[in-house]
Amino acid sequence: MSNSPEVAEARTHPFAVTADDIDAAARRISDVVASTPLQYCERLSAVTGAHVYLKREDLQIVRSYKIRGAYNLMAQLTPEELAVGVVTASAGNHAQGVAFACRAMQVQGRIYVPANTPKQKRDRIRVHGGEFVELIVTGDTFDAAAASAAEDVVQTGATMVPPFDDPRTVAGQGTIAAEIVEQLGAAPDTVVMPVGGGGCIAGISTYLRERSPSTALVGVEPSGAASMTAALVAGGPVTLSNIDPFVDGAAVRRIGDVPYEALRFLGAEVVSHASLPLVTVPTFPRTENASGPFLMTQIDEGAICTAMLDLYQNEGVIAEPAGALSVAALNQISVAPGSTVVCLVSGGNNDVSRYGEILERSLVHLGLKHYFLVDFPQEPGALRRFLDEVLGPDDDITLFEYVKRNNRETGAALVGVELGHASGLSSLLERMRSSRLRVEQLEPGSPAYSYLT
Repeated sequence: MSNSPEVAEARTHPFAVTADDIDAAARRISDVVASTPLQYCERLSAVTGAHVYLKREDLQIVRSYKIRGAYNLMAQLTPEELAVGVVTASAGNHAQGVAFACRAMQVQGRIYVPANTPKQKRDRIRVHGGEFVELIVTGDTFDAAAASAAEDVVQTGATMVPPFDDPRTVAGQGTIAAEIVEQLGAAPDTVVMPVGGGGCIAGISTYLRERSPSTALVGVEPSGAASMTAALVAGGPVTLSNIDPFVDGAAVRRIGDVPYEALRFLGAEVVSHASLPLVTVPTFPRTENASGPFLMTQIDEGAICTAMLDLYQNEGVIAEPAGALSVAALNQISVAPGSTVVCLVSGGNNDVSRYGEILERSLVHLGLKHYFLVDFPQEPGALRRFLDEVLGPDDDITLFEYVKRNNRETGAALVGVELGHASGLSSLLERMRSSRLRVEQLEPGSPAYSYLT
């Protein structure tokens, strides 16, 4: 263990969790929580030139790492705290960890989840908790559910089990790092981690900064819910006015105080945020006896969907959106050739009914899917001419719907086009301009476009 001044200072920090705390948590949960595989990924290794491993937390009994923090916290509650029952709020994964712990410890619990929690996650909460858990759906976001859970604690005196904003939760999630080091036989050169509420990255980073300060750390948030990035930029936790709830496992309006203080103290730096264009993270060389970089970045939801599909089609990994965050980031960061990189696959609770939207978002991200409002002349053969003269030989119409017919001359139609190649867009637009049709392209991010995806 390091005896550096930085480590000594960390132990006196009011929000600090030490590597010793994490080792103790690993012993505490060892009989309940699985040691998940560290799987070598040939495809991603070939793409990056590094040795890429996937830490398969999607293979936990609750299909995410959240069981680590939930069980570590509940195992430390007093008999009096357990007797009054527990309460928590979650987007779905932490809830499953708490539900599992409730049934294993025979403790009554109430779990609050937002309305956007997928049905698959709700069903699994009930399965894991059984008769010991009451599931309550409230509000549209995790933060609304968290407010209801806090009010429950005030009214009933029940014990709160925070999903990320508690040192015991952070220590439990940090056991992932201890496992990685044990499985590799040495610390990796780079670890890429998803960020939602921040408990996982706080725990893993704390452990590695103390035990392997040269390891580069990368935190990844969905661009539509980058609350840790916002906090680091602002100098403290802030509440985001709007978030995209699609990456439900990481869609948090406000980062936890405990994780924020941990990342601030450990020196996390923002390399991109909402007001700046995305940038390439510098290559991470391994330099002995020196602190590796600790960087926060964001990933577009469409890129996350592409990573989900790639994992499913190539490795057979069923990842939910939050579960694919770290893999999606590999297209944005540069890693040293031959170095060892670990990506945390954090969750596998994906509802199959969401795959239509996942595929749609991926195609848009790849530049293959586009939508247009087209005024077709109301005359025979108009659609045939569009197919023959405008559409490319490798392009396909995936949506055609008249939206209004208010005169005898033209009829406006919503047309979805999937290109054979993203580079074909410019020639398609040129053929549209050369035709007699009046065409308006619907741009991603516009109010009209939001109804399509």
